[in-house]
Amino acid sequence: MTLLQGFQTALNFVYPARCLTCGAMVDSDFGLCGPCWRDTAFVGGAACDSCGVPLPGVDVSGSLQCDGCLAAPRPWVQGRAALVYRDTGRKLVLALKPGDRQEIARPASLWMANVVQSIAPENALIAPVPLHWSRLMKRRYNQSALLAKALSTRLEKEWCPDLLQRVRRTSSLDGLGSQERFQMLENSIRVHPKRRHRLAGRPILLVDDVMTSGATLTAAAQACLDAGSGPVRVVTLARVAKDT
Repeated sequence: MTLLQGFQTALNFVYPARCLTCGAMVDSDFGLCGPCWRDTAFVGGAACDSCGVPLPGVDVSGSLQCDGCLAAPRPWVQGRAALVYRDTGRKLVLALKPGDRQEIARPASLWMANVVQSIAPENALIAPVPLHWSRLMKRRYNQSALLAKALSTRLEKEWCPDLLQRVRRTSSLDGLGSQERFQMLENSIRVHPKRRHRLAGRPILLVDDVMTSGATLTAAAQACLDAGSGPVRVVTLARVAKDT
């Protein structure tokens, strides 16, 4: 056994690996225990090509659209989600955002990379959905930026943490309907004036922690397109789904 291996063994003895959600001991860091893994609804099989929501059936051709995206097409060309926002998936999102569990970004980026790597263009620029500066000061970090940074490492692609700016602070979206969310977020995001050159004609991969109606991602995608970007794609850690 090498000195490094011995140190790691001693460290694991003092600080054993714990499940990301329940704290039970697991075999390796950043893992889930058996029960939490079983309660994690990973998005697999048939899913909407635009928003990533799971769909009935087994068609994995990538051409399926959910009713919502058929009724109101998205400004982006494709979208993916790693988890369904329920059970363990919901716990992970809440732990990452208000729970200050920044270490969750590491395993989450692996799950996100698995679902988006097949559609991410080689020269895509990865960018997080922004927080308003006042919320960023209060929270101290942008969870979407943590995910974007980790994902850029997984995919070996460039990322720009401040490509987008939230120019207007909006009220909480909790409890609002889809139309109200879209109205509130309209024109609330813009491309940073000093970063416009980085997206000119270039495909963009937007990253967020969770997608509900898609209003925030719509505002972000539209800002990129208005500034002259190439096609926009989106990926989220979790996707809210009514019936899954």
